[in-house]
Amino acid sequence: MAEEIKVGDRLPEVDMYHMTEKGPAKITTSELCDGKKVVLFALPGAFTPTCSKAHLPGYVVHADDMLAKGVDTIACLSVNDAFVMGAWGDAQNAEKILMLADGSAEFTEKVGTVLDLTKMGLGVRSDRYAMIVENGVVTAFNREGPGKFEVSDAETMMKLL
Repeated sequence: MAEEIKVGDRLPEVDMYHMTEKGPAKITTSELCDGKKVVLFALPGAFTPTCSKAHLPGYVVHADDMLAKGVDTIACLSVNDAFVMGAWGDAQNAEKILMLADGSAEFTEKVGTVLDLTKMGLGVRSDRYAMIVENGVVTAFNREGPGKFEVSDAETMMKLL
């Protein structure tokens, strides 16, 4: 497994997907981040309890404030497919958040944030974290401890912007 990404590292170049009116569309890490300030938060799974009740809703509530602070894109990443991420974004009224599918966990593996839940029947997932990325370089990175939701929430990330 890859070493955990840290402040000062450049994001790895990978393909991810998001839903459009025409279906799933590819977006590369460089397309997402080059020349931009991005708040990227990741979570174990769409429609799961903490993710649906607290993590994503906090970013929905604070999206306008983040964008007003100079953030170009707010992205939510999970090891799900683009169809699931699109449906979850719709269900959560997350129209200002780019719902990213890392379906094969390629990005998650390369940034060292794999959460292996195979013994619970959930497969390989992403650990819960949030980062600020400026022009492809990580400027803040908050990874949660096991079972925690304390440092990757929207309010904490707002303070770092």
